[in-house]
Amino acid sequence: MSERNVVPDVHRRMKPGPPIFGLMAEFATPAELLHATRRSVDAGYTKVEAYSSLPIEGLAEALGFRTRLPLIVLIAGIVGALSGFFLQYWISVMDYPLNIGGRPLNSWPSFIPVTFELTVLFAGVTAVVGMIALNRLPEPYHPVFNVPRFELASDDRFFLTIEAEDPRFDPEAVRGFMLGLGAAGVYEVQH
Repeated sequence: MSERNVVPDVHRRMKPGPPIFGLMAEFATPAELLHATRRSVDAGYTKVEAYSSLPIEGLAEALGFRTRLPLIVLIAGIVGALSGFFLQYWISVMDYPLNIGGRPLNSWPSFIPVTFELTVLFAGVTAVVGMIALNRLPEPYHPVFNVPRFELASDDRFFLTIEAEDPRFDPEAVRGFMLGLGAAGVYEVQH
């Protein structure tokens, strides 16, 4: 075999055309989106995302959405409570003890308001910052914005995306699957 007939390995590995982010299906009602999401997850797709302008009961569970935010907020609230209590304890008992009216220096009932307020402050600030961080916001660009019909997601349409990174992703099979779910349209999402 001559060297001129050998096709470089680089050319065989290149994929033709632009890479796609995934395929997006459009649905007319929240019930259709919920049904399609459940069927997609049941079919074994793992990189599934749903888009809606309103909350849909059961959609987060259907997507398998879990968040660590409640645990993070609980820990921050506990840290806030301990900080508030020990700040007052240190001031009243250790740093500047004043015996007023014969009460004990460690008068914990008088520490409750500040302890409560710092609990709420730490938990509230952590909830806002944690939500922004865990949602990776701000995200001014996402590939789904490249689909012209996606602007209807903030109006009266509902969308389901199966990403190309999914191990089971095959463009033709996913397109047929989405059309079988009753999608009004299936669109290719470019990067």
